[in-house]
Parts: sequence; C-alpha cells; structure tokens
Amino acid sequence: MQHSHRSRRVRTAAAVLAAAALALTAGCESGDGHSAAGPSASKKPSPSPSPAWNRSPKSVAAIGDSITRGFDACTVLADCPEVSWATGSDPRVDSLAVRLLGAAAPASSWNYAKTGARMADLPAQMDLAAAQHPGLVTVMAGANDACRDDVAAMTPVASFRTEFQTALRRLRAVSPKSQVYVSSVPDLKRLWSTGRGSPLGKQIWKLGICQSMLADADDLGAAATARRGAVYARVVAYNGVLRDVCAKDRACRYDGGAVFDYAFDGTQLSPWDWFHPSKDGQTHLAEIAYRKVTAAR
Repeated sequence: MQHSHRSRRVRTAAAVLAAAALALTAGCESGDGHSAAGPSASKKPSPSPSPAWNRSPKSVAAIGDSITRGFDACTVLADCPEVSWATGSDPRVDSLAVRLLGAAAPASSWNYAKTGARMADLPAQMDLAAAQHPGLVTVMAGANDACRDDVAAMTPVASFRTEFQTALRRLRAVSPKSQVYVSSVPDLKRLWSTGRGSPLGKQIWKLGICQSMLADADDLGAAATARRGAVYARVVAYNGVLRDVCAKDRACRYDGGAVFDYAFDGTQLSPWDWFHPSKDGQTHLAEIAYRKVTAAR
C-alpha cells in the first residue's frame, strides 16, 4: 500500500516537472509565451487564392469609346459597330466575341461603348454591362481623355484613376464574377506621325479630331512638339493607371501595353480620318485581345 502511494507521488511529480519543462520551452521560443512566429500567427487567415482565369467566357460585354464602336471604319464620321474588335459580327474582322463564342456571339455579346466617351462615362457604361452578368467585360477607354481641344483640358491622372476604380467597384457590386480585359490606350503620337502623310486625313483632322495631338499636323516647331509630348506623357500615365488598378482586381487582365505598342500602318487606319482603326486595324485589335484573354497566365 505504501509502495503504491509512493509510486503515485513519483508519477505526479514527474507530470508536474514535464508540464513545467513544456512551459519553459514555450517561453524560450518567444519572450511572451507565444511561439516565435508571433502572437497572431495561429490566427492569421491564409490568403485567398486568385480565381482561375476562364479562358472561354460564355458572354462578352464591351464598354469604351469610338474605337469599340468602329467609328470611321466603314463610312466617314459614323459608327460601324458590326466591325468592332470586341463584339462585331463582320467575318472579316473576326471579333473577340466571335472568336470566343462562335455562333452564340450575337445573342451573348453587348456593345455599350459610345463615341466620344471619356473615363468619366465608364461607370454608367459599366452599370449596363454588369446588368448582363457577362463572363467577360472588355474596356478600351482613355483616348478621349487625352484628345481634347487643348492640352490643359486633358483629364487629370488622379481623376482618371478614381473614375476607373469606380467603374470596377460598380461591376463587382453587381456581377462579382465577371472577368475584365483592359486594353491600353493607343499611342496617339504614333498615330499622328503615321496619319499626317495623308492630305485627306489632315483635312478631316481640322474638323476637330483630337486637336491636342493633331492640330497643325505639319508644325514641327518647339511649341507644337512640346504639346504633342505632353499628350504622349499623359497617355503613358493613363496606361500606368489602367495597369495598376487592374492588378488589384482579382479577375482583371491588362494587355501589358500591347495596343499602345502596336504600330498601326496605313492599311490599318481609317481611309477617311487616318486616325481611327480601319476594318483591318479592328482585326488586329481583336487578335491582340484574343491572345491576351486566352493566354495561360
């Protein structure tokens, strides 16, 4: 009986010593009784994985400006949405929607872009797109923010950022799973350089197209050069905004500057204004978009 009591006391003492040793070990790992990873290590949630990009969306909604409306691609100073790079039906263009959706494109694609639209118009366009709960929303906007009557009237970069962020927030509030493809703003200075070789194009430019860049097309003096340089710099800044804001959205892809870098030649510019994409130019925009949307990234 005494041996049994003694054994129990030994076992009890051993348990106390083991518990003390365990507490001491924990204290040595972090001076406050927590593990070395810190007091919140066990409570910190794992980051949510980014959703897998769907390379075959089942519907497409397009928002933006005159380029997405096919302006000046078919007739002078008129929209021609059937040749839109995003949602057009013309087989010669083979739009992004047709490439992605095939025969289902007419019933499963929508074009809410508007000629003359600026980034400030994008939230309202996005509301229309979001209501369709599309698999993919294409965005091409910003050229008109730089194309103003005067350099001083260009949209401030901060405002451009706020308006784009607002558009994405409004999409997410209604259609959180919609993916977004964002095109860079074209290089307006390169378009001026290419298009000014057309006497007809320059006459059309005088009607008011992108005067901040295209006014006095043949003037290579210091003031005109500085003006065009300011427009170029603003477009570069806009593209930086598109890239950065898109990167913070888990279901958004920016084109990496592909449209800005694309060197449109004479056959890819409108035969009427030598500034907007022709049907051939729209085809190349569709190719760029399809390559980016279907890329495994």
